[in-house]
Amino acid sequence: MTFSDFPSALHTGSTTITVPRVPFTHHSSAFSVRLSGGLEICRILNGLWQVSGAHGPVDIPEAVQGMQVYVDACLTTFDMADIYGPAEDIFGQFNQQLRSKTSFGPTKTLQGLTKWVPQPGPMDHKQSSMARMQVETLDSVQFHWRDYEDKRYLDALGHLSDLQQGGIIRELALTNFDTQRLEEITKRGIQISSNQVQYSLIDQRPAVKMEKFCLAHNIHLLTYGTLAGGLLSERYLGKAKPTTRQELHTASLSKYKKIIDSWGGWGLFQDLLDTVARRNRCSIASVATRFILDRPAVGGVIIGCRLGITRAEHIEESLHSCSSELQLTTEDLAAIEGVLQGSRDLLALMGDCGDEYRK
Repeated sequence: MTFSDFPSALHTGSTTITVPRVPFTHHSSAFSVRLSGGLEICRILNGLWQVSGAHGPVDIPEAVQGMQVYVDACLTTFDMADIYGPAEDIFGQFNQQLRSKTSFGPTKTLQGLTKWVPQPGPMDHKQSSMARMQVETLDSVQFHWRDYEDKRYLDALGHLSDLQQGGIIRELALTNFDTQRLEEITKRGIQISSNQVQYSLIDQRPAVKMEKFCLAHNIHLLTYGTLAGGLLSERYLGKAKPTTRQELHTASLSKYKKIIDSWGGWGLFQDLLDTVARRNRCSIASVATRFILDRPAVGGVIIGCRLGITRAEHIEESLHSCSSELQLTTEDLAAIEGVLQGSRDLLALMGDCGDEYRK
């Protein structure tokens, strides 16, 4: 399936959205995509939120060594943030190790996408991230802002744009900005290459307004929550609703279980898992990932890494989601749509992309 083959109508709860078949003119392939500033990244990105501490203790040396298996599989793009605990340091240590191994050659270059999340008060700059990541240029800075009432985000983005013009930042991007603010920023002449948003079989709010704007302005969506913290998997098919802290033992599981409750509840979620599992000869996670990869404007999907934890990589599933062997047929999409018809409208409940972080 290609972008142009995707159906033009999508249902999200009580709303049916018509998505125009606008040609996606970015350079892209099944496995990689080129952002507007020229940086080529994998369409499956390795997410490092899991080392922030919200998913349990992290052994940093083991986490550094745990990155190797992803790079060996040519999954060389890592997503992190200045607020993700030691994520930038882990990337930096591995980056230094990789550079010291001359046998790897230029084909094993890493792409490090970080975020700047200013705390309330005076705003610092990104030299600390450069030092921690052990890089001379930041591949991408994805900017997040906590309060739209504080208009200094426009000043901050102007400063980042200046750094980009000076060669310090290659791609200037956003995290969890809504469509209204994205439009406001682009009207200022600030070139944004991507916006990182929550997007999954369950949460399809980006399809309502965000996708159309991004297609028109050469902006990619990089998505997280696509596997609902692991809930979109065989592990939870046919299982009773998890309710205890022991069952929802990570920040991701707790977060996305609440979203499922808002979306339609555990019973409808089981119908979705069952529908996906019955119609495909691969994992639920691969189908859930491919569904979002095939959406207009989506450049890549971020899959969380449990670095240093044995058999937690799920690399084969991630690679299969990009493979030409996996095709979602019209019948597959119709079956999924049949389940989604019973869901609630998350845009009405939660607001546009990222609004849940500002309530």
